[in-house]
Amino acid sequence: MNVSPAATPEAAGLVDLRTLVPDIDLDIRYAGHDNFTGAPVDGYGAPRCYLLAPAAQAIQRAEAVLRAQGLRLRIYDCYRPARAVRRFIAWAHDDDQRTKPDYYPALEKRDLLGEYISPTSGHSRGATIDLTLMQCDAAGACSPLDMGTPFDFFDPLANTDSPRATPQQRANRERLREAMRSAGLRNYPMEWWHYTLDPEPAPKVFYDVPIR
Repeated sequence: MNVSPAATPEAAGLVDLRTLVPDIDLDIRYAGHDNFTGAPVDGYGAPRCYLLAPAAQAIQRAEAVLRAQGLRLRIYDCYRPARAVRRFIAWAHDDDQRTKPDYYPALEKRDLLGEYISPTSGHSRGATIDLTLMQCDAAGACSPLDMGTPFDFFDPLANTDSPRATPQQRANRERLREAMRSAGLRNYPMEWWHYTLDPEPAPKVFYDVPIR
């Protein structure tokens, strides 16, 4: 794995998404306790979204188009330090089962390694993002659309084209996929929320710069 030696996100060429969209809705789960590990994750010292500039610009374009349709994006995760991925692997090997009912009710922890939790993550390359769609009313109040599962739900129901999702949930997922496709991002079929800029700007470089 080619890990960049940069000392800060900016030195690595990563852009804070809020410099492009100051009021983008951020719900960065790994900076708090509301995630599958049940605790803040190594490397997430602040709830901020960093991406390589082309990926950040793609999200900026998508957000502008969606706002004209009464929709907005909610961001769950962006650039992910490599040390966070190592923490995920360690978590998958421990005996802590506190989050099983909410995140992996039908699977055992060891079964998450591989397709769900990998020793390397595209997020650490700075061009992958996890997100959902929100519907906004005339007053500007927004709420997430029903996608059928929460973010980071480890189950085939979270597959983008899962036949177990209702027609409305599938339509919502497709609406998100089309918005991302139009901005130049491709979906990871196992997770309706997971998108990567296509092509990636730096497909062989991983970053381990903590987010502060």
